[in-house]
Amino acid sequence: MTSRYDLPETDAFTCVYWDAAAEGRLLIRRCGACGRAHRYPREFRPRCWSEDVRWEEASGRANLYSWSVVHRNDLPPFGGRTPYAAAVDLAEGPRMATELVGEAEPRAGAELEVAFREGVPVFRPALRAGEG
Repeated sequence: MTSRYDLPETDAFTCVYWDAAAEGRLLIRRCGACGRAHRYPREFRPRCWSEDVRWEEASGRANLYSWSVVHRNDLPPFGGRTPYAAAVDLAEGPRMATELVGEAEPRAGAELEVAFREGVPVFRPALRAGEG
């Protein structure tokens, strides 16, 4: 079980997701009935209601869908992270609320890649071939 105040409570089901994130891997759920991916972790596919779902490692690629820059948040640990922003569309399909990190100015459709900060997935501008 997670004891950090800035992470959600985990249980036997969600600990798989958070354990993978601590190892630098982003997981999603894939439905065996309809073939679609979904996020956040559920034991069923929220559209077709199938319980034939499994964990799958996501590619870590995403596109910036939208953002709202938060300049003030008094709740720990977010106050020390302002300004922050973002909602991304994962390459596999699901949309994910997250944090955009890095120096680039947010731009709708920008190519992003997952990074991890203390076991929490965040997204940064994708490196192009030959960079970094």
